[in-house]
Amino acid sequence: MLSELHIENIAVIERSDIRFGPGLNVLTGETGAGKSIVIDAIGAVLGDRVSRELVRHGADRAMVSAVFEGVCVENWLAENEIDCEEELILQRRIQPDGKSSCRVCGTPVTAAQLRELGSLLVDVHGQNDGRQLMDERRHREYLDRFGELEHALESYRKEYDQYRAIRKEIENLSMDELEKERLSESLQAQIRELEHAELKAGEKDSLTARRDLLRNSEKLTEALDEAYAMLSGGEENALSLAQNASWYASRAAAVAPELEGAAKSIDEAVFSLSDAAETLRDFRESLDFSPEEYDELESRIALLNKLERKYSRTDADLIAYLDECREKLDNIQYAEERIEKLRRELAAQTDRCRRAAAALSAKRREAADRLQARIVSELRELNMPSVRFSVDFQTLEGEPGFDANGADQIAFVMSANAGEELGRISRIASGGELSRIMLAMKNVFAEKDPVGTMIFDEIDTGISGVAAQRVAEKLYAVSRGKQVLCVTHLPQIAAMADCHYLIDKKEHDGRTYTQVTKLDREGQAAELARLHGGENVTLITLASAQEQLASAERFKQSLDKA
Repeated sequence: MLSELHIENIAVIERSDIRFGPGLNVLTGETGAGKSIVIDAIGAVLGDRVSRELVRHGADRAMVSAVFEGVCVENWLAENEIDCEEELILQRRIQPDGKSSCRVCGTPVTAAQLRELGSLLVDVHGQNDGRQLMDERRHREYLDRFGELEHALESYRKEYDQYRAIRKEIENLSMDELEKERLSESLQAQIRELEHAELKAGEKDSLTARRDLLRNSEKLTEALDEAYAMLSGGEENALSLAQNASWYASRAAAVAPELEGAAKSIDEAVFSLSDAAETLRDFRESLDFSPEEYDELESRIALLNKLERKYSRTDADLIAYLDECREKLDNIQYAEERIEKLRRELAAQTDRCRRAAAALSAKRREAADRLQARIVSELRELNMPSVRFSVDFQTLEGEPGFDANGADQIAFVMSANAGEELGRISRIASGGELSRIMLAMKNVFAEKDPVGTMIFDEIDTGISGVAAQRVAEKLYAVSRGKQVLCVTHLPQIAAMADCHYLIDKKEHDGRTYTQVTKLDREGQAAELARLHGGENVTLITLASAQEQLASAERFKQSLDKA
């Protein structure tokens, strides 16, 4: 769970330290007091995009840090090579120009990494989620997630990817006759040119080395002759002197055995000098320089350079390119045969895709039956007793009758009131109904979601009266299994809080400051009275608030006993 949140210089919050508890944590305050800023700060430390507007005016930086306890993200930490003890600490610093830096347990990470980790820690339900629910393009995703159909969808997509690959190859081979003739002539010309060059791997390097040798032939010959003369030429040379030294050292070692090592070293030097002299002599004799060879080398290297520039490839890559051209030419010349074969493969793969899509559809329909029952049950608990909720399946129109997600067009349809026909959520549901539908779905999905903290930002949109009470009870029920943070204007929800925080905005020395205060029982009653009566807080509204808190306690106790 999220245990601590530290905020510095985020919008109107100069500095705040908030300690959240388990269960239901509620944030209330006047409109514009800064409740959404706290949620924005949490989003920032979870890797959301940030902008310069988030930094408090005049501050040199903004910073948010969050401490999580009891979370299971060992795999992510291991994959990213981050060491963590009992507490998981996330930190984000934001500069006035909008740039930011992120750390996890002191280790620098990217915003993308932080966002990936954040998705494992917190599930945020904001006001945009209602619009997402109305987007029917996402309904299939919701159903697949509920049914845990990721593996089934992956299995189907392997067949679909193979289908796409065959179709793409057919499209690549399918061209008009003029295009075939043009491309064929171009490939044939390239093949003739490259074959005529008789390319060999590594040839350019060896030719360049030989050419450089010829360029320096005069200096090389002179150096070889001088070196050989000093080693073995004439009567007084290094080799003859070393041989004499070896003879005399051997005589001395016969009288003084301690000189045997020196005599042996001189003897070995004689052999080394003799080998070196032979090597110099053989290399000198092998040299056969001619102007004709040099010209041939220059011409060959020039040809290789020309081909490299023309085809933008090295000499080694030119050999591979020649094979590629031959293969392309073969494909063109035998395209009709290849296309016919691919069409037979495509027909077979289409059948496999349709069978895989049908199997996926069957699993989706099973999941849809379960989802419908669960959502209806949840919504009836949220004061929608006559609601009907269904998952509508339509087969994809046109050929081939399937796409990357299967063969289904999926839409959630509902009827909120008795006697009404099922219709699209976007046309049927009011704002308050959308909020309750989303809460119901979040609660259903949360059962299989390892994320330990859920945030609801103004889940109370369009809700009042008995519906508000049922939403409050549902939020508390959810908080028994997960930590819940909720921004609300409803006293019914605030009364259910295990921890209640007041977001309060004040002015001081011409600047605006927002404070976050954890309320005790009396403070909670006063805030409930304000939510009921605004500025007109009376003894009656305070007594009503106390009664509401007592009623909430009785509900909690009854739920705990159940």
